[in-house]
Amino acid sequence: MADVAMPRSRNRSDLEVAQVSAPENREPDRHFTHFDASGQAHIVDVGAKEITHRIARAGGRISMSAATLGMIKEGSAKKGDVLNVARIAAIQASKRTSDLIPLAHPLMLTRVGVEFDYADSAVLIEVTVETRDRTGVEMEALTAAAVGLLTIYDMCKAADRAMRIEGIHLIEKHGGRSGDFHAGAPAPRPGKTR
Repeated sequence: MADVAMPRSRNRSDLEVAQVSAPENREPDRHFTHFDASGQAHIVDVGAKEITHRIARAGGRISMSAATLGMIKEGSAKKGDVLNVARIAAIQASKRTSDLIPLAHPLMLTRVGVEFDYADSAVLIEVTVETRDRTGVEMEALTAAAVGLLTIYDMCKAADRAMRIEGIHLIEKHGGRSGDFHAGAPAPRPGKTR
């Protein structure tokens, strides 16, 4: 097991150690794969890798005033149903990740799930992305979480410009040669708000 510092949860800013389990016969790679031997950026060649089922789960939060959170819960925000618009934005962002992250592979996603929950004057987001492909979907899950939270900010900024997007992180990933990753203890899964 390799140790990696990751945020403990969406509610805390301190760090704890995450567990990465690599297959027993394989030493985890300790280099940046998007650079070749001469240091030039390149897209990683995944052509020889097997097509496998891959899943990634990412999350984050946006903190806001209690009044703003109340408007979201009541559905009375000026621009409409904030969480449904943020859900669509997150799904769209997951599908457009390779357009935004220059060295990410374009992937055919088989599932994107977006859930929201409320906690301590904040909206929590959790995105689960799945594919059957040669490379993982961590970037798609992280991009979706970030864009979902940015959309909430955009929809509510007229009422609360002091909102803070925090703690965007990979919760877990499964599949592929590098094995499974879990960010510390299992994170509580947000309940479905709608």
